[in-house]
Amino acid sequence: MKDSCSFTGSGMEDKSNGSVDSKNPVENGQLPDPSNWGVADVVNYFKATGFEEQAVAFQDQEIDGKSLLLMTRNDVLTGLSIKLGPALKIYEYHVKPLQTQHLKINAS
Repeated sequence: MKDSCSFTGSGMEDKSNGSVDSKNPVENGQLPDPSNWGVADVVNYFKATGFEEQAVAFQDQEIDGKSLLLMTRNDVLTGLSIKLGPALKIYEYHVKPLQTQHLKINAS
């Protein structure tokens, strides 16, 4: 059974220079655990964090939650065919923290 996730854009602020303040959406004070997410959940997560254009790449590559947790920095930077700046932000501020949170949840 898949956990469905919903994210709101709260915590997101469009800046005048076109960048987005991409704070991590949290569930109950913690980052969500994407291990049971489907592709649509991954896409919705990145849309909610301000990466609407880049979310399409996760859809195109059929990245579900388990795949997201396995992604390396190189996978995000080169495998998704997205611009370097957003790719770096996606990995450092979203993929890596989600992986760390998943490891913490499963280590206890």
